[in-house]
Amino acid sequence: MRKSNYITREGWDRLDKELKYLWKEERPRITRSVSEAAAQGDRSENAEYIYGKKRLREIDRRVRFLVKRTEELTIVYYDAKQEGKVFFGAWVTLLNEDDQEVTYRVVGPDEWNAKTGEISIDSPMARALIGKAVDDEVVVKTPEGERVFDVVKIWYK
Repeated sequence: MRKSNYITREGWDRLDKELKYLWKEERPRITRSVSEAAAQGDRSENAEYIYGKKRLREIDRRVRFLVKRTEELTIVYYDAKQEGKVFFGAWVTLLNEDDQEVTYRVVGPDEWNAKTGEISIDSPMARALIGKAVDDEVVVKTPEGERVFDVVKIWYK
């Protein structure tokens, strides 16, 4: 499945910050350490040189990915017309079948984070939530079977 090209402003800022850090701070620092290690002579047994070259390849790969990906992304801003319904960027509190509350935020695939409750717009849960309002029932198909949730609260920061 192809991932969506949507991102929140906060997500965009995180990717941009990572890109700038890698390109302007991390890469120059590693390049200096590789140069210093290379000056020490035999490179075949120089762990600092070998690790540094490997780290440079990792940084370059991530930088290429971030540059390409940020060109494809569309920042989605909050619109007052969204109030009362779940759309991209919404925080949603749900009540599950065990009467436990769970809270999620619908974000782009480049910024989801299970620890903070941020779920990708491409996930089954987010797809089921889009367009729902408070008191609506949400049915989500999971590998364990269907799960039912009630929408308790929706808000946008």
